[in-house]
Amino acid sequence: MADDLTDIFANRPATANRPLLGLTVLVVEDSRFASEAMRLLCLRSGARIRRADCLRSAHRHLQTYRPGVVIIDMGLPDGSGADLVAEVRAMTPPSPVIIGTSGDPDGEPLAMAAGADAFLGKPLESLSVFQQAILSALPLAGRPPGLHLVPDEQITPDPLALRDDLSHIAAVLADAPNLAALDYIAQFLSGIARSAHDLPLEDAAAALARARRVGPGAAPDLRRLSGLVQSRLASGASF
Repeated sequence: MADDLTDIFANRPATANRPLLGLTVLVVEDSRFASEAMRLLCLRSGARIRRADCLRSAHRHLQTYRPGVVIIDMGLPDGSGADLVAEVRAMTPPSPVIIGTSGDPDGEPLAMAAGADAFLGKPLESLSVFQQAILSALPLAGRPPGLHLVPDEQITPDPLALRDDLSHIAAVLADAPNLAALDYIAQFLSGIARSAHDLPLEDAAAALARARRVGPGAAPDLRRLSGLVQSRLASGASF
């Protein structure tokens, strides 16, 4: 990171055990399940967290304050996370550390090409991976002295957040989705399926994405995906 970030982090009272203490992280993420994972990871690391669930909300946050780190999901309901990455990178210095995230393997090159400093793939579960991604992107002045390897603690988000995500996408599915909505549905469900380790749901989301790339004819995959979502909701979405 550039030296102009030093002022943001120079007075951060971080410690080896809580290396992100004093840091504010803005998480731009529409999934409640993924956001809950981020909240737990920030809590274990000492960071404060703010959340925006869309581009519009993120813009409001960024007009009000300057976080030290912005974590941006690549697929958002009102546009591309890559566009927001580019916008944050172009902000008047000092600019925040920018980390892209996605459940789609293609999300990493997209984020990095737009100007991200690092990338976190979903599921977001490992405390050590989360901390290392942020610390390695911070300027030297922002890193606490005497760092040591943290235990590879695995966090588990509240399953109620997963149910909220499934209820949200069920409403989108019930509302005669257009082509753009189909792309969003496939991306959103792919991310939460990976986070929940739900392989059948992940496969169904991938099938819908493939069908959309090929062209018309996604109706069978959409029905299959809708049925899986409804079955998860009916069973209490316990994975």
